[in-house]
Amino acid sequence: MAQPLCRIKRRPVLLLLLLLTAVLHAAGAHQNYPCKPPYFNSFPFCNSSLPIADRARSIISLLSLQEKIQQLSNTAAAVPRLGIPPYEWWSESLHGLAGNGPGVRFNGTIPAATVFPQVILSASSFNRTLWRALARAISVEARAMYNADQAGLTFWAPNINIFRDPRWGRGQETPGEDPMIASTYAVDYVSTFQSQSGWNPNSSFFGAKKRDLADSDSRRSSMMVSACCKHHTAYDLEKWRNFTRYTFDAQVSAQDMEDTFQPPFKSCIKEGGASCLMCSYNKINGIPSCARGDLLKEIKQQWGFDGYVTSDCDAVAIIFEDQMYASSPEDAVADVLKAGMDINCGTYLLRHTESAVKLGKVREEDIDRALFNLFSVLVRLGLFDGDPAKQQYGELSSDHVCSKEHRDLALEAARQGLVLLKNDGGVLPLTRSSLASIALVGPAGNRSEVLGGGYSGVPCDAKTFLDGLRDFLPSTVFAPGCPNTSCLSADGFEEAALVAGAADVTVLIAGLNLTEETEDHDRVSLLLPGKQEELVGAIASSSKKALILVLTGGGPVDISFAKDDPRIGAIIWIGYPGEVGGQVLAEALFGDFNPGGQLQVTWYPESFTDVPMNDMNMRPDPSRGYPGRTHRFYTGEVVYEYGYGLSYSAYAYKFLSAPSIIRLRNSSSEPPCEGDDEADYLRIDDRTRCEDLGFRVRFLVMNNGDMAGSHAVLLFSRSVASISGSPKRQLIGFERVFTAAHGATEVEMLVNPCKHMSAANEKGERILVLGAHVLMLGGEEHELLIFA
Repeated sequence: MAQPLCRIKRRPVLLLLLLLTAVLHAAGAHQNYPCKPPYFNSFPFCNSSLPIADRARSIISLLSLQEKIQQLSNTAAAVPRLGIPPYEWWSESLHGLAGNGPGVRFNGTIPAATVFPQVILSASSFNRTLWRALARAISVEARAMYNADQAGLTFWAPNINIFRDPRWGRGQETPGEDPMIASTYAVDYVSTFQSQSGWNPNSSFFGAKKRDLADSDSRRSSMMVSACCKHHTAYDLEKWRNFTRYTFDAQVSAQDMEDTFQPPFKSCIKEGGASCLMCSYNKINGIPSCARGDLLKEIKQQWGFDGYVTSDCDAVAIIFEDQMYASSPEDAVADVLKAGMDINCGTYLLRHTESAVKLGKVREEDIDRALFNLFSVLVRLGLFDGDPAKQQYGELSSDHVCSKEHRDLALEAARQGLVLLKNDGGVLPLTRSSLASIALVGPAGNRSEVLGGGYSGVPCDAKTFLDGLRDFLPSTVFAPGCPNTSCLSADGFEEAALVAGAADVTVLIAGLNLTEETEDHDRVSLLLPGKQEELVGAIASSSKKALILVLTGGGPVDISFAKDDPRIGAIIWIGYPGEVGGQVLAEALFGDFNPGGQLQVTWYPESFTDVPMNDMNMRPDPSRGYPGRTHRFYTGEVVYEYGYGLSYSAYAYKFLSAPSIIRLRNSSSEPPCEGDDEADYLRIDDRTRCEDLGFRVRFLVMNNGDMAGSHAVLLFSRSVASISGSPKRQLIGFERVFTAAHGATEVEMLVNPCKHMSAANEKGERILVLGAHVLMLGGEEHELLIFA
């Protein structure tokens, strides 16, 4: 334990220097950076006019073997003789800067950062413009934190795993269960987060130009901050029965790998230009993810990946210690370095790489390859360009963190993501003038820590649900009902029922928080926790008017009882709305905006918990009573289907134009393939050219209600012909559309049949079924014939 400063004898000058250093650090100034003049700026790697590769190789050439090994951890060691300070690779930015990793610290001039809504809620907006705006805002705060010496430049987000099972504790961190959405979100987040081409600190984040985000040259050469696609791959189980994420062997078919698990990562790298990939804990068909050289080779050679690969934290150690895949620590180190992993989150490579070299299991060339990838990324980030304050983005400061603009963006994200699940008889919106009092019931009603969900940082100004309602109606009365979300006791029911019985309207907050779903903790049940359902029933019986039920949490809940109960007039899912949650809920209840979010994950009944969570198959198997997973394949009953969401308006759709026949020009030397069943199909590979065969679908969105609003419009397709394992339906297009009251909006979507309407066959080959397809928009359908 450190001694107090007053007990340590120090010379006055030294003490003064120490105090000055502490003051400078508290002021947020970068005092230690590579290539610092006058002594350390003459190395070749400090010459910004040289190619990135030459600068990276220059650093490597100057390091000893021991110094090289000290760079293979997330906490990279300093090289004092070269003027290189230590660097922390691990910073987090899932939905705002978070202190989960040691890179982000809220102990300086910037004590907080904007906590935006959890990803599953923002994704439910189905709004690409919004996703890019969020990524842009988070990256600005990230760079500002770096300038203040309170964060690194390499951030391990986004989480783009598929929300495969509703019990998964980390599903809240993802964009949902659909691979097209996960892929699109990955591209939008990463391309915007990394590349701030043409950034103007005085311009609106919503003004980002499309060409800025798609500029591959600027995206791959220089970066504002680095993003990381995680967790590669087929990772979606934390702790269920005897299975844990550290030792789970995910048995994945080639078919499911091709059209479910891999597409988000492929898009994240090929289209998003991600500079980092994180390999996961689990095995994939018997081999640890970080040792899957075949997959990492494909990613680098076929997807064009030119970043670095990091392990999840301690994922190398478990290869020997828990999975017993390797026969020694040195073998584990050799397995991952030869496979293509570059850096270990943890200390395993620090402790065992040198002995692996001495034993001949690892060559120094293997280490140099890893270091080249690592230093190339740091060069692209400007780490070796001298004083951060004098670089591009050096003007970003505490003024750009917790700004009004970012808070407004957080509000807009929560508004657009909120999902209205029930509104019998138009219970909502409420009318302020007709209410004297509101009762708010539920343990989450007055607790700000429940708003953010996993990977949340320190909020700028959190507003609880009670705060929000009292801003609208100061007479709002609160009773928790349960001591906490687990709700194991009914001791507070009576008080809550009395409060509800005395109020004009009652709002009850129920659902989940991080005690029920989080990293390293999966759910066992899909029902409300503990006695929450009993609390809902008791309050519904006591309320003067139909109860308004509000659900928090990222995972689906079986609330069939509430869906069918006439005493419960309205149900809202608000997810983890971030620090602005209280304001957004009040606005929704009183109609300050028109809800238009739609669910990004199927809400299954409790009976789904009979399905083994460790079964990775996406397709149904009637022979063993297996129902399949996600809206693309699931054959069972649902509580709410994927894409479900109501509004205070009634929307209708009408196809205006769409082709009836599409003839593909197949440049492959092979003819169309015979299908396994009744249909023919076209194999989609590098020789199949149909990029220019995208077709346009035009349709009308009509708002038949009295309130203007925006909502998500989802375009699906299904194949009429039968191919083994074909999806029931596929999401092929989506758009957030604003429509005036009693107005209409014309919308156009571009569909690429090879990209959007294809799936995988049992061999893992991407195919497009030929013949009749049906386009589906709400209740409207349009038939389309596809020929080769």
